[in-house]
Amino acid sequence: LPGNPPVQTKKALKQRFLKLLPCCRPKSIPSLSESKTELASATLSSPGFLADSVEDEFELSTVCHRPEGLEQLQEQTKFTRKELQVLYRGFKNECPSGIVNEENFKQIYSQFFPQGDSSTYATFLFNAFDTDHDGSVSFEDFVSGLSTILRGTIDDRLNWAFNLYDLNKDGCITKEEMLDIMKSIYDMMGKYTYPAMREEAPREHVENFFQKMDRNKDGVVTIEEFLESCQKDENIMRSMQLFDSVI
Repeated sequence: LPGNPPVQTKKALKQRFLKLLPCCRPKSIPSLSESKTELASATLSSPGFLADSVEDEFELSTVCHRPEGLEQLQEQTKFTRKELQVLYRGFKNECPSGIVNEENFKQIYSQFFPQGDSSTYATFLFNAFDTDHDGSVSFEDFVSGLSTILRGTIDDRLNWAFNLYDLNKDGCITKEEMLDIMKSIYDMMGKYTYPAMREEAPREHVENFFQKMDRNKDGVVTIEEFLESCQKDENIMRSMQLFDSVI
């Protein structure tokens, strides 16, 4: 949203999105065809959890955090039973303990931006997923955020984005907060991109953002201003729609 990136195809967006999300990397998630075959032959030995074999049930008993019941997660998210099972397998491969802390989150994220420093942006993203602010992201936290981003209404997605940018969670976005976000994105992209990023570019992005979003010119952007401005921006609306049916 901050820089209104070029619109990408759904296929390209899907590949990039799944790569960037920790615990949901392509190597950890079976293909849809493999998943359908595997899940079709699976029998839930414990209806309350995401186990579909005796082996999975044993593994669940050894983790630090046991996920909520499958039926409960279905009610809380917009994912199907099969989608939750596939997501959990990917999450479990990357996070055997059942939770991911901030340092692990940053390590996973940094692998996809070796040319830059993604640690600050990863911290912001981690805080957006860590809704109960307990210093860790559980599978429930992960699929809840993912459900909002991928299956939520436009307002749901925009509210999630606003929460990401509202770093101190006081209900409004300041220029300082947005500048921190933009600097973290530029740091993540690295200094050796082509064309080279100008040093003043983050601040220019912030000024453009506030010129568009800060309707009453009071120096902060409220959720009402953010929603209204985004809903009137065709580029933002188009990029929001690209998340439909990513998985």
